[in-house]
Amino acid sequence: MLTRKQHELLLFIDERLKRDGVPPSFEEMKDALDLRSKSGIHRLITALEERGFIRRLPNRARALEVLRLPEDAQPARARGFSPSVIEGTPARLARPPVEDDSRRAVPIPLVGRIAAGSPIAAIQSRDNTISMPPEMLSGGEHFALEVRGDSMIEAGIFDGDLALIRKGDTANNGEIVVALIDDEEATLKRLRRKGASIALEAANPAYETRIFGPDRVRIQGRLVGLFRRY
Repeated sequence: MLTRKQHELLLFIDERLKRDGVPPSFEEMKDALDLRSKSGIHRLITALEERGFIRRLPNRARALEVLRLPEDAQPARARGFSPSVIEGTPARLARPPVEDDSRRAVPIPLVGRIAAGSPIAAIQSRDNTISMPPEMLSGGEHFALEVRGDSMIEAGIFDGDLALIRKGDTANNGEIVVALIDDEEATLKRLRRKGASIALEAANPAYETRIFGPDRVRIQGRLVGLFRRY
């Protein structure tokens, strides 16, 4: 199943290939999907390639080939795309239709990657969404993060998993949280309070527990769900 942005990008590439014989540039794709950076396009193209919808042709710049379309795909003009997209001027794409049994799905922002290992830069800006059934969500605001690293494997959290996070700035002792360290590093760890200090525990003996003063750590949310692609 494709996300909305993946679906939109696939149709946009297909229309431009049929019209011009060459795919749109990454800048055109970024503008058409109303994304802030081209890095989001790179991730969408990789996801479409992994799912067998497109392939990149080697040794050729901007060389993409559409292998197949979703079964519910229709011509772009009939689906409500702005005519300016068809004629080559980037415009915001229309939301693709969804099947009746998924109309209740709730879009959750996929805001970037989170380190479960060596620290990485703070959480990236939103560039995609995933759909969740409402019964999977408790009250409050949620977001999702892609896990990178292996420091939480003994808690059943693996590299490439999607972590569903309930946004908040507090958590109970022992809960797995998204912690922002010194406003620069974001990591997924188990929270332990030790006196006036905060310990961020890994679930892998290869990693040491990191201990910080309370003014160095800000809780961004706590883990409430985990999703894995096979």
